[in-house]
Amino acid sequence: MSELHLLAQAAGSFPVRQILTKRLKPDPKLFIGSGKVEEIRAIMLQEEAQIAIFNNALSPAQQRNLERSLERHVIDRTSLILDIFAQRAKSHIGQVQVELANVRYRLSRLVRAWSHLERQKGGIGLRGGPGETQMELDRRMLENRAKRLGSDLGKLQKQQATQRRHRAKRAVFSISIVGYTNAGKSSLLNKLTNAGVLVENALFATLDPTVRQSQTSDGRIYTLSDTVGFVRHLPHQLIDAFKSTLEEVSGSDLIVHVVDGSHSDPFEQIRAVREVITEIGGAEIPEIIAINKVDIADPEMIMQILRTEPNSYAFSVRTGFGIEGLIHAIESSLPRPKIEINTVIPYDRGDLVSAIHERGEILREEYLPEGTSLHARVDGGLAKEIEEIVR
Repeated sequence: MSELHLLAQAAGSFPVRQILTKRLKPDPKLFIGSGKVEEIRAIMLQEEAQIAIFNNALSPAQQRNLERSLERHVIDRTSLILDIFAQRAKSHIGQVQVELANVRYRLSRLVRAWSHLERQKGGIGLRGGPGETQMELDRRMLENRAKRLGSDLGKLQKQQATQRRHRAKRAVFSISIVGYTNAGKSSLLNKLTNAGVLVENALFATLDPTVRQSQTSDGRIYTLSDTVGFVRHLPHQLIDAFKSTLEEVSGSDLIVHVVDGSHSDPFEQIRAVREVITEIGGAEIPEIIAINKVDIADPEMIMQILRTEPNSYAFSVRTGFGIEGLIHAIESSLPRPKIEINTVIPYDRGDLVSAIHERGEILREEYLPEGTSLHARVDGGLAKEIEEIVR
């Protein structure tokens, strides 16, 4: 419920009351009991509340019946998260992804939303009544919109895939920073790369992926990607629509999983994030658990995470504590080029020297009259290219 409170605030609402109820199973008409509905209605009148947010998924019929009974707008958890995404998407691809998710959500709920008019269909010479006609019109409009958005998204995904292939062709190691929303992913990216990414103390502050280049202390190049934050029960419409964004994670060589060490239940956050990673095909990627906010966290909880997660490191972006240890862990995870070369490259092939600096590991470098003398380790593709030039 505290997370729902934060989600509501992120959407621009001001929560005034939290109400809990227990049932053996949801009521098919109202989700909750009729007595609880009357209690909520009285509280909303007293608090002058305009909207009721349910921390569960409501069927279209339940949502409609609740709105009639409460005489107020009603939304569920999925709709709330979709609304936050719609507000925060800034890039073109992010906006297309969010709109497609919204259209798919509305389309999935369309049939039952118009079921109250089905009784009007029939009659001499009529194929269907107003409900059926309106439903078909709405369905056709949403399906056409989904097709157009899907086509636009496909083109944008091709551009992203080309960029990923270009990075892979250059043999640049890729790292994805993932984690629960508001765990400190963007802050860590800024700390490691000076990326200048917007940092807010709010859920889903980052929706659009940010890719930045960095290098190890010995000069090896790698990329770091900041990704959208996860939550429990992330709507499938969003997972499907954000597949192109999440492919940055599934195609990476290493996952740095940022955990909010000060949260009341960090293990549940770890579970929720791993659930999404598994769903997008990234379960086998090596993972570092980076426990953030240790300056304000319970030391016992931090020790419990460190004992439970073997490849975990505690740090604080705000104070800088533990950052060096985390960086060392990341650099130790990067593969070292295996082919050793000892060669002189002509000065007119400065591009090759730059490639060795970018993709290889320099052991010795000298400037001779005939060119740049290099003793280095490089990958197979670069070694072959050098061999063809300096035979």
